[in-house]
Amino acid sequence: MAITVSIVEDNEQLRGTLARMIGRAAGFECVGQYPDAETALAAIPKDKPQVVLMDINLPGINGVECVRRLKQTTPQTLVVMLTVYEDTENIFNALAAGASGYLLKRTKSAELLAAIQEVIHGGSPMTTHIARKVVQSFQRAGVSAGPETNLSQREQEVLDCLAKGFLYKEIAEKLGISYETVHTYVRRIYEKLQVRTRTEAVAKFLRR
Repeated sequence: MAITVSIVEDNEQLRGTLARMIGRAAGFECVGQYPDAETALAAIPKDKPQVVLMDINLPGINGVECVRRLKQTTPQTLVVMLTVYEDTENIFNALAAGASGYLLKRTKSAELLAAIQEVIHGGSPMTTHIARKVVQSFQRAGVSAGPETNLSQREQEVLDCLAKGFLYKEIAEKLGISYETVHTYVRRIYEKLQVRTRTEAVAKFLRR
């Protein structure tokens, strides 16, 4: 089954480029493209895409508020921010609103498609630079020491890569294991840490 994707982007040229790229990729289907949040909020509950690529700077309702409303009406839909904004405030506002990932618009097509697959499999894809900002923010907040976890050495290595913002494919290449094995390790890590997202896992990672 193809992964269904919708796009919320006010730049017509970029919106069309993204739609064509997704539509031409094997295993993906673009089921909707919307120029603003208002149109998206009306259509997405009917279109029911698995993943939404969401811009932040939209006319009218902004992307962060759109995410918050979408998660109320279609909580099963996963949202990945795709934006030019890389400041901490926008990152955390988007994640707090319910976004499952945060990518910059300069992300290459292959990496974007990999990120969509990652979020479908329970990950929280982030551009490496964005993931570092998340980690730094946790560190500045002075996260208190937490309980010891029972992670294996390999699971610790995978978690370290997650904290650095690596995509699953990059983790597989770095550690010399298969893409599917990375998924297995991440699932075990999430279970052991009792978390559901990369951001929560990174927070626990910093408590070690």
